[in-house]
Amino acid sequence: MSETMTGGCQCGRIRYAVEIESDEAYLCHCRMCQRATGGVSIAFVNVEKAALRWDSEPDWYASSAIARRPFCSTCGTPLGFAYPDSEKIDLTVGSFDAPGRFRPAHHFGAESLHEAWIDTTQLPRYRTDEHQTLVDRWMKTLGRLPD
Repeated sequence: MSETMTGGCQCGRIRYAVEIESDEAYLCHCRMCQRATGGVSIAFVNVEKAALRWDSEPDWYASSAIARRPFCSTCGTPLGFAYPDSEKIDLTVGSFDAPGRFRPAHHFGAESLHEAWIDTTQLPRYRTDEHQTLVDRWMKTLGRLPD
């Protein structure tokens, strides 16, 4: 079922709206994505470029001879990945305003996958709103916790 979803960068300078046809997303583990994000993988949603509208144009980085990545040069948020000659673009799941809709459907770049980071269900979990030192910093600075 098609739905318009919105998203953008951390500072709000770059915003977008896109028609989403599927809940499927994927994790890319390739070395280029690891280097581009500083993470062990990145979650992407693949969409039609024609279904995407940028409210303000992102900055673009030619990350290789065959691809480029939209991002915000103000706050550094990675927003996606695109082949210039493709009708599709990948948007970062974390840049959506409501990323909870998406479900991982597969892994890509599995040759660089770090197995220890795949199943972390047995690790302890800590909430940021229960970490008193962090809460105190936000309250002192903003008087509230951020969204």
